[in-house]
Amino acid sequence: MSSPGPEGKFKREGFVISSSGPLTKYYDVEQRKLGQGTYGSVSKAVNKSTGALRAVKQISKSQVKNIERFRQEIAIMKQLDHPNIIKLFETFEDHKNIYLVLELCTGGELFDRIIEEGYFTEKNAAVLMKQILAAVYYLHSHKIVHRDLKPENFLFLNKTPDSPLKIIDFGLAARFESGQVMTTKAGTPYYVAPQVLQGKYDYACDTWSAGVIMYILLCGYPPFHGDTDAEILQKVKAGKFKFNEADWKNVSGEAKDLIRKLLTFNPKDRYTAEQALNHPWVQHLAQASDAPISRSIVDNFRAFRAQSQLKKAALTVIAQQMSENEISTLKKIFMALDKNGDGSLTVQEIREGLTKAGLKDIPPDLEQLMKEVDSDGSGVIDYTEFLAATLDKKLYIQEDVCWAAFRVFDIDGNGKITAEELQHVLGMDSVKGAFDNTAIANIRDMIREVDRDGDGEIDFDEFMKMMRDRK
Repeated sequence: MSSPGPEGKFKREGFVISSSGPLTKYYDVEQRKLGQGTYGSVSKAVNKSTGALRAVKQISKSQVKNIERFRQEIAIMKQLDHPNIIKLFETFEDHKNIYLVLELCTGGELFDRIIEEGYFTEKNAAVLMKQILAAVYYLHSHKIVHRDLKPENFLFLNKTPDSPLKIIDFGLAARFESGQVMTTKAGTPYYVAPQVLQGKYDYACDTWSAGVIMYILLCGYPPFHGDTDAEILQKVKAGKFKFNEADWKNVSGEAKDLIRKLLTFNPKDRYTAEQALNHPWVQHLAQASDAPISRSIVDNFRAFRAQSQLKKAALTVIAQQMSENEISTLKKIFMALDKNGDGSLTVQEIREGLTKAGLKDIPPDLEQLMKEVDSDGSGVIDYTEFLAATLDKKLYIQEDVCWAAFRVFDIDGNGKITAEELQHVLGMDSVKGAFDNTAIANIRDMIREVDRDGDGEIDFDEFMKMMRDRK
């Protein structure tokens, strides 16, 4: 999660481009719709320059009651960076619609898999719950509450049995402050927390919803049900549920214990996502798969540190746009290192991961190395920062991949990156919106390092040369 960092740090939100030009200039959009919602539709699209497959969510401005609320949803999505949260790549806007270009998930909704399977084994349920809880822990630690967690809002990336899960739809998400009481009634009958119905609640409403999902995963039906919404809501308000002996006799005591702790009526006593991730049921049944953690991680960090500031930014853009297939090994390593599951790595976690992998001599400058990889200055290494520092060069020196990154920096699309454009994309303007002198000097240095013809701007050939050079 980014905030204006110290000198030389950049904010990643700027890497999600907002264009006012036509979507069709950059994407071929399939006519057949993948889905239809209240405000618009979702279609499959292909990026014309890279061939990357994406989902495009088209939202009709006339259908959206509160356009500012919708822009807030986009602002939240731009900041999210977690393996179990859908990625927003860019947005387009014309006079009629807003288009969100998102990660394409082809595995269907968790809801549909529940219908197909009836219910899940404890092992499979634990693997799913670990992903759900990790994403919720990440959101809460970044002061964001989702407020509409339900199986329809989780998509599988693909059709494989072990496909990762992704939270989608941040239409009801909100930022919060510690101790803040929320009053907006939001959510869906089966999954909503009792306090939301009372109109006085906090972020703990999400862990209640996670508890309802866990209950359903293990038996196939919700803990609070009725024939009408009013009946369901009455049951939710009372907050009393039971484990029907016939359906629950083969479910472990540990599983029931975690459900009770998540469906605790008083939010102050309810388990947090962090506590739930550390519960024995999740810890025992959802162990991370073995990932090839090796010394090369540190070597990659070191090589990344030696890169120019602009190349680091470009690698971050590229990492953000890579498909899961291209980064699957790196993702496994990241998740194996991320001990507490919050979607970011501390020095301690990396040190422990390397030790566990049998490396005797942990480099003494590990902390310093991590500071260099931490491009947004948040004090930890976020998912995309880790990918950027460990990407295989063969992936990022391809011309189409670099062109997609170049486009992020070339805001007006004239084939040149100017100082103003860089400053804007990297979020290195000062708080007041004015360009401060340190930032200007920084940007000029970044351009000078790459600008071979000395015209004060960077064209694509210069950009490509930077990407192919060792530094």
